[in-house]
Amino acid sequence: MNANKMREMEIEKVTLNFGAGKDADLLEKGIALIKMIAGKQPVKTFTTKRIPEWGVRPGLPLGCKITLRGKEAELVLQRLLKAKAHVLNKRSFSPGNFAFGIPEYIDMPDVKYNPDLGILGFEVAVTLKRPGFRIKYRKKQKRKIKPRHAISTDETIKFAQEKLNIKLGEE
Repeated sequence: MNANKMREMEIEKVTLNFGAGKDADLLEKGIALIKMIAGKQPVKTFTTKRIPEWGVRPGLPLGCKITLRGKEAELVLQRLLKAKAHVLNKRSFSPGNFAFGIPEYIDMPDVKYNPDLGILGFEVAVTLKRPGFRIKYRKKQKRKIKPRHAISTDETIKFAQEKLNIKLGEE
């Protein structure tokens, strides 16, 4: 426990992301998968750029995502970490964030196989914060987070090990 309350970190949000590409059927399966795991309706993500080689144009739905906050985010994160056996690579961590992929949703112990979905995977991104981070998002007098208050990669790893019981695995 830190002596300074302003140095304590907590989970700001957990984002579940499913990328389907141009396949509309796969996108519908992804929406059903994320809804089954998170218990809420995800939103579709759309392209903003035109890439003719890939057949992508602005406004085309390519995936879906959902952002969870608070206790709900922590509960879902614990379930997702069980699928990874609480082991993540050091590459998964960056300053104030960590992310990992779930290759098959049936790896989660409390989720049963659904023949309508098949075998699908998705990505999980976790964002950490400290008290005082609101200054970079507020409307009036926005400010940058000072380097001494920002969260480093080592602090992110330490938080994950202490609070979430994550172990560092092989590269």
